[in-house]
Amino acid sequence: MIVRWGIDALPAVCNEAGVADPLLVASPRWDLAIPAVARWSEVPSERVDDAAALAGGGVVAVGGGSAIDLGKAISAAADVPLVSVPTTYAGAEWTTYYGVRDPGRKMRGGGAGAHPTGIVYEVELTLDLPRGPTVGTAMNALAHCAEALYVEGHNDAADEHALAGATLIGEWLPRVVDAPRDREARTELLRGASHGGAALGGSGLALAHAIAQAVGGRYGFPHGTLNGICLPPALGWNEQWAPEAVARFRAAVGRDVEELAALGGVTRLRELGVPEADLPELAEAAAGRAGNRANPRPATAAEIEELLRSVW
Repeated sequence: MIVRWGIDALPAVCNEAGVADPLLVASPRWDLAIPAVARWSEVPSERVDDAAALAGGGVVAVGGGSAIDLGKAISAAADVPLVSVPTTYAGAEWTTYYGVRDPGRKMRGGGAGAHPTGIVYEVELTLDLPRGPTVGTAMNALAHCAEALYVEGHNDAADEHALAGATLIGEWLPRVVDAPRDREARTELLRGASHGGAALGGSGLALAHAIAQAVGGRYGFPHGTLNGICLPPALGWNEQWAPEAVARFRAAVGRDVEELAALGGVTRLRELGVPEADLPELAEAAAGRAGNRANPRPATAAEIEELLRSVW
């Protein structure tokens, strides 16, 4: 992966990645002077094939997880390289798989086979990120760090990134919440998220993400917020099966994970509007997801339902 810091590096990264006359995928809020043959502003979007028809020269995706996932879907459909400019801490820029959502954010499908080739991090694009998405996407990055340490197929290289990311996020997320436009704090939090993304790219997802994806895919709730809710109970449950890995993670964070999640303001599924009657069906959906199957010990639907009820 080609990784550079500063938006001025984007042309050189595109050139190195083989992206020329790209399709720019970015919602209307991002008014950036990025040379492109066309722009796709419907984010998220189900119209992947229509967008892919415009992407013969590659894709540049600017935005959060929805924009970058759409960029990955287009990259896969058009078989072209992707350069991402993330504006949140979600980490989607590091993986080849993606979800496809409609404009209402409901999950409509997904796949793999994208060609993420370059990443440009620009802290300036994160300075106005509201508190909710800041904390939510940072908790998503923190979940990447945690799960990388115990997921099936974890490895030393990903572990290094996971521990570095957990340390930075634990230290700097509260500072960003206290001073949202502090460039040093935003930069260090973004560095932590980039380490989390690298850990994810080198390992994979586990139980917390499986639950968050099952809930978010059904209702269209923000993925980061759901990871903030789902990570603490999943961590507690995994202490039975991977105690050393969870202990390493907690030591690196240096703070209570639930307290970090609470910085975003939403800590219970019922606050989002999840009906209690839906919990058994959501548990069944989460049990079948790849992240659960890659957990140190896959959880049964009944066990996941207990975890859901603990945060409902």
